[in-house]
Amino acid sequence: MKLNGKIAVVTGASSGIGAGIARAFGAEGATVIVNYSSSKAGADAVVSAIEAAGGKAAAVQADVSKPDDIIRLFEKVKADYGRLDVLVNNAGIAIFEMAADVTEEAFHKQFNVNVLGYFLAIREALKVFGKDGGSIINISSILSTDPYLASSVYAATKGAVDTMTFALARELGPRKIRVNSILPGHTNTPATDGNFAGELGVKLLAGTPLGRFGEPEDIAPVAVFLASADSHWVTGESLRAAGGVRGVGY
Repeated sequence: MKLNGKIAVVTGASSGIGAGIARAFGAEGATVIVNYSSSKAGADAVVSAIEAAGGKAAAVQADVSKPDDIIRLFEKVKADYGRLDVLVNNAGIAIFEMAADVTEEAFHKQFNVNVLGYFLAIREALKVFGKDGGSIINISSILSTDPYLASSVYAATKGAVDTMTFALARELGPRKIRVNSILPGHTNTPATDGNFAGELGVKLLAGTPLGRFGEPEDIAPVAVFLASADSHWVTGESLRAAGGVRGVGY
């Protein structure tokens, strides 16, 4: 097992890509802290699936847009497990609006979750990583480099995530902590349900060389690679997991 004995936190893991990564980590031997903001039932289902497959997991509630919640999350990890080996920053929010319609509230909400939430999680995780270091994986998006129409704010948050990834890889390298990001493409999740329907879906598929939309299970092996010793010489990188999409895909 590639992650045998590792302690891993996956934020926003009650569904979608986060849930897929959590299940994959559990199957590879990690003890997985399944973070959720509001869907306890979803997080409990992920924990049950990991345990049913012989793995170890626990659900912990924390809203990553709230600093006190993030502090509480990592204090619990330290108290329960004594250390942290892997952090996956996955919790996120997307609001697609044309610039003329974007409110300050929508702007700050996306940056508070997608950027500040990631940064604060990393800051608190640094207090729990041990002397052997570990791996931080930030879930970004292909929109960080190839934004859609009406995605200016969301795309900007993901661009910030990638830049933060590069900067922290340099800063944390001496502590043996690797920092990388994954850029998923068009992926079927509860958050994207219905987004790929109709003419847009046809265009997106036409621009995807592998000929289908992604699934959380397509992203999870990339996260396992970045969390494991297989990627011991990989840091400061942004890995696309997008079925070959270049540009906006249409």
